[in-house]
Formats: sequence, structure tokens, C-alpha cells
Amino acid sequence: TTRRRGPRRTSARPPGRAKRTAMREHEFTIELPHAPARLWALFQPYDLRPEYASAVLAVEIVHPGDAAGNGLVRRVEYPLPFGRRGESFELVTNVRPSEGYDYVMLRSGLSGSLVLEHPGPDRTRLRFRERFHMTTPVLRWFEGPIYRFINRKNEASMRGASAWLDAHPEFHPELREGR
Repeated sequence: TTRRRGPRRTSARPPGRAKRTAMREHEFTIELPHAPARLWALFQPYDLRPEYASAVLAVEIVHPGDAAGNGLVRRVEYPLPFGRRGESFELVTNVRPSEGYDYVMLRSGLSGSLVLEHPGPDRTRLRFRERFHMTTPVLRWFEGPIYRFINRKNEASMRGASAWLDAHPEFHPELREGR
């Protein structure tokens, strides 16, 4: 089951500014036939991400953070429309192993979260949410199309993680439940 909400525009009023700006929010929910612990194990070796995530070209760990991954800083290269590439430095926080994490892009302020819920054996309800606002006036003209492109890539990446696990039953078989 897939539920998509977004992109949705919400009003945000930054402190000290009277002018209202539009904030985009995208939420994506999908049920996957894998245990949260197995998905979490796939998400941790960042070098595997380009194999299953079409939203990721490369990931480099700039700072590992603590033992749980709180404070981790990653440099992510991602595709943009027309063959362009983007780059972001992301700070990972509120890490809850096998349950999720939050992140913020350090340059743009985009924030997001990934939540893994456990509705039953070998089932995960994955919730992905991002909030974003382009502040560069020229880029605002292209904000909608760029954001829709990125949303589609992110959603495909979540489906790709599930397909990758289906194709690699040898990957952490001990984390399967009820089989």
C-alpha cells in the first residue's frame, strides 16, 4: 500500500520577518514486506545506497557521529533534472535504531525524517517526510518541477530498497521474522 501526500504548501513566518513564505512539505508512506531491522541494516552501509536508491549517486561520511549515528554528517550527491547533480551535507539526529531518524541539510535547511513502523511480522510501514523552501529567487521559478523530480526519486528509492532486499535474500537473513 502506498500513500502519498504532497507536495503541500504551508505558510511559514520566520522570526523577525513579516512577509510570509511558502514551505513545501512532502510525505510518502509505503508498506514493505521486510522487517524494520532488515531495512535498517540495509540503510546503514551508506556505500550500498547507490545500488538501490535512484535518488542517490554517492554518499560520503564526513563525520560518523556517536555509536548510534547521532551527529553523523553525510555528503550526498543526487541527480537533478536535465542530467545535473546536486550535493548536500546532511546532519543526522534523533537516531532510533530500526525505528528511524531525522536529518537536516546544512546549507539549505531542508529537514526530513524517516520512520519505520512494525505492523506485523516481516512488514514495515515506512514514512518519509521532507520540508523544503528554496530561497534563491531565480530557483523559485523552478521549485515545483525540481521538487516533484526529487520526490519521485525518493519514492523510487524506498521501493528500490525493498526490491534490493528481495533480490538479495543472503543479506542479513537472521533479521527475517516469521519464516
